[in-house]
Amino acid sequence: MPRMIFVNLPVSDLARSRAFLEALGAVNEPKFTDDTAACMTFSDSIHVMILTHDKFRTFTPRPIADPKAGSEVLLALSIDSRESVDQTVARAVKAGGTADPAPKQDYGVMYGRSVADPDGHIWELIWMDAAAAERGADAVAEAAAATGTL
Repeated sequence: MPRMIFVNLPVSDLARSRAFLEALGAVNEPKFTDDTAACMTFSDSIHVMILTHDKFRTFTPRPIADPKAGSEVLLALSIDSRESVDQTVARAVKAGGTADPAPKQDYGVMYGRSVADPDGHIWELIWMDAAAAERGADAVAEAAAATGTL
């Protein structure tokens, strides 16, 4: 079996959070969904488990952080094109998200925006030119320097 990641997030409204993640492109996996949790799948290897606060508390003795008051994690998803980044943000806003809690990132070869979900978790949506991705961070730094965006 390939290695997978399961991000577990406490949410205040399961249905609202499910609609938000569907707007980002996730699909519900009903085999792991009930009235306390929902498994949302982005790919064969990326899954987000959204859990009611009561359910989340069964997995950890630590208090649940308030994502609107502080940052506990930044969640980043790759997107296929610059245009798809903007389209995905628009869908997420219609599903209850808040666009651009952080400034847009436009380095020419890399473009990103963020959206806060209804609970305040920040989702970064990033597109990167394939050739620049092959070159790595230097390509982004060079493009940003050339355009004066860094």
